Amino acid sequence: MRKLYTNYINNFSGLSKEIWLLSLVTFINRAGAMVLPFLSLYLVNAKGFTLPQVGWIMTCFGLGSLAGTWVGGKLTDTIGAYKVITTSLFVGGLGFIALQFMESFYGFCAGIFALIFVADAYRPAIFVACDAYSKPKNITRSIALIRLAINLGFSIGPVIGGIIIARINYNSLFWIDGITCILAAVLLFILLKPKRVTKEEAQLIKVKEGISPYKNSLFLLLIVIMVLSTMMFVQYFSVIPLYYEQAHFLSEDVIGGILFLNGVIIVAFEMPLVGWLERINISKTMATFWGMVLLALSFLVLNLNDSFSILIIGMILMTLGEMIGSPFSNAIALEMAPKGRKGSYMGLYSMSFSVSHIIGHNGGMNLVDQFGYRNTWFIIVGILVIVSIMTLWLHKRVKKQHIVMIP
Repeated sequence: MRKLYTNYINNFSGLSKEIWLLSLVTFINRAGAMVLPFLSLYLVNAKGFTLPQVGWIMTCFGLGSLAGTWVGGKLTDTIGAYKVITTSLFVGGLGFIALQFMESFYGFCAGIFALIFVADAYRPAIFVACDAYSKPKNITRSIALIRLAINLGFSIGPVIGGIIIARINYNSLFWIDGITCILAAVLLFILLKPKRVTKEEAQLIKVKEGISPYKNSLFLLLIVIMVLSTMMFVQYFSVIPLYYEQAHFLSEDVIGGILFLNGVIIVAFEMPLVGWLERINISKTMATFWGMVLLALSFLVLNLNDSFSILIIGMILMTLGEMIGSPFSNAIALEMAPKGRKGSYMGLYSMSFSVSHIIGHNGGMNLVDQFGYRNTWFIIVGILVIVSIMTLWLHKRVKKQHIVMIP
């Protein structure tokens, strides 16, 4: 037992104190992010919007994310990741508090766009900060630790959020979200100082090595893969909660408990899993491929039967796919990004998630509205099979061009 514990702890060794501080702040921020997992339920149950209207609101969510990550990437290359992160957290906190006062459909569309525009400027900045404060050999594990903090926060958030909804009301979540974002910004400002840049590094940034991400065909292939796969993944944050409620008649607190399982598994097993995969020298592209396969299986099993246990199996498969695919795909993007362009590269990488929000939520809602849940899951599986084949193509291209993706 002691050896097992020691091996687990060793997966966290060698990471810088700055990475730990970023993880702490990220955890505080994400633990308060209780609105997002319940947003589709809130829009239907509290605001009375139809499924197509919810789809359009989530499209505005995606548009705000798209614009925010693009601007965030540009600002990261210009003013630095530190300023982008702290500003995004503080202003985003104010935005969460204000969003609850939106009543009309168009008002909510505008409000969610503005909020996510500010909040998602954080995304490319946190990746660049992770690269800046981490040793090259520790990048994948540093990303995994940041993800662990995100998921630990998300695992606690939905459980508390579900209880708050059941015991109080939805509006309380907006206050908690806003206050925790502001607290995270203050904590980061106090505890973490911007990394000093040497004259040589500043010159490299000014010169901007390499080519634009928009001209890098290999990177663009990665982006297409991430857009398509994440379009399917985001269903777990909009369509799946409605599926739990409408097809399985689960309450918000039970739904929060299932989402909690995702976070618990990631917190307990992601770092050891990533460490083990690195030790067996699996390539990052093949790790990403297996992540896609597991995600596809998570939707496929939902059509096997209507038991509660199938929902748990589906969540476990999705979580395994996320744990394997996400850290390694992030690391691929960072390794492809040349100095001076990391903000732009990670901005485009983060924009892939934004595009997924624009198309994925709306598409999922409308597919369910037209064809029902069962047929929607089959469509998603088919798309993920295609994405898996594309990921194998990426692997072959990387190998053919002798691009070394450090395991």
